[in-house]
Amino acid sequence: MVLLRDAVGFFIDIPFWEFLFGTKWTALFVPQSFGVLPLVAGTLLVALIAGAIALILGMGAAIFLSEYAPEGLRKVLKPILEVLAGIPTVVYGFFALNFITPQLMGIFPDLIIFNALSAGIVMGLMIMPMVSTLSEDAMLAVPSSLRNAAYALGATRFEVATKIVVPAALSGIVASLILAISRAIGETMIVFIAAGSLPSLTINPLDQVQTMTAYIAQVATGETEQGSTVFKSIFAVGLLLFMMTLAMNILGRWFVSRYRQKYE
Repeated sequence: MVLLRDAVGFFIDIPFWEFLFGTKWTALFVPQSFGVLPLVAGTLLVALIAGAIALILGMGAAIFLSEYAPEGLRKVLKPILEVLAGIPTVVYGFFALNFITPQLMGIFPDLIIFNALSAGIVMGLMIMPMVSTLSEDAMLAVPSSLRNAAYALGATRFEVATKIVVPAALSGIVASLILAISRAIGETMIVFIAAGSLPSLTINPLDQVQTMTAYIAQVATGETEQGSTVFKSIFAVGLLLFMMTLAMNILGRWFVSRYRQKYE
């Protein structure tokens, strides 16, 4: 309700359609422009990179833990993986800025210090335990009878994992990925430190971008006059961010309810 109240005040000054479909965001400069698409593009670009990294590493870890690792090794590795989720995000941000970005500069010579790629990679590492843990739980819920039937037909362990277990646990895997991407969309400190503060409508991961959360943090920690249009803009951006994450969670719940398989 607080978001809605202050966002309405912003939309009195700035037309809703200009905000939603404008392609230029220069709220802190003159002349001012409040088209939110550059912030949305930066947010989705970083989140999609993070989702790809989390899916690849998280699924690999989940398949190994559920199908290959002995029980004793699983009890050791799983807590180690989950420690990644407990590291403060500001540490991840400085790790992206001071370690990942210099490594990427060796691969992409034209890469600038602030970029979406390094922020997305490190954010993917942060949300990877969410994907691996929830996906592993979904795979472990698949009955052993399905595995044994596949083994009886001559399937290898890899074939059982990828062609039997993963499809059977697909609803839980997709739900974990959607939840992880929702977490990435709402992340602040990593993108605030590593991705930059230049709103740009781009799909190039080597460019500097500004996400919605980074803009909110920039204005909230600055000296913006309370009650001004710029100050009220953070509530409009926050409301849009809330609607995006809400839509992601609704999509996840729908997918689980639509494709979930129950076993006796």
